[in-house]
Amino acid sequence: MKIMHVDASAKRERSNSRALSRYFLERLREQGVDLEIDYLDVTIDTPPHVTEAFAIATYTAEHDRTPAMKATLAQSDALCKRLLAADAFVFAMPMYNWSMPSAFKAFIDSITRGGLTYQFDADGRVVGQFSRQKTLFITSRGADLRAGSPYAAMDALTPALKAAFGFLGVAEPTFVDAQPLQFADPEARTAALQRAHAELDAVASSWASVADSSDEDLTAFSGVTA
Repeated sequence: MKIMHVDASAKRERSNSRALSRYFLERLREQGVDLEIDYLDVTIDTPPHVTEAFAIATYTAEHDRTPAMKATLAQSDALCKRLLAADAFVFAMPMYNWSMPSAFKAFIDSITRGGLTYQFDADGRVVGQFSRQKTLFITSRGADLRAGSPYAAMDALTPALKAAFGFLGVAEPTFVDAQPLQFADPEARTAALQRAHAELDAVASSWASVADSSDEDLTAFSGVTA
């Protein structure tokens, strides 16, 4: 399984979301999934924010782009190809002020590309190109935004991620949200991380089962017996 793993926390090694993403990948390996990881830390290799030149180049037909336009889009093109080549996505990030880190927003802006990550069909409808990739969002939240909490209506992160990646073809992403952390007492933080670990264990088991089924189908198709 080729996984595109993206971390977006500025805290680096003190980050809960980074630790949880590593935990998930370790669980997959423990279940025998053969992993190929394409890793990106957007706090270090932040995609360029949208500029006028980028916007103009993006909406210029490919055959009409000048060498300068192609150079402007080169980094975005390469990033889109990396995502399209993956079998699954693991995106890990904290919630900053109710939404995503700006570095991850720059990542979304860089990979939302007509003709690459979304197409238009004969009827003019958008067809996202990430429909085959399994997608996991691992988020850490300082406050408790679960249903029924006073801050539940403040969650702008979950709908933003669903909208952005839904447009690109991700119909059923999985969310594992560790909350509350920063603004909670030690017992609540411990409980939040335990819940997140349990949820990630379940997701890893689900992904491992799909990987096993895929391997069996490939073996049967090739005529090879174990």
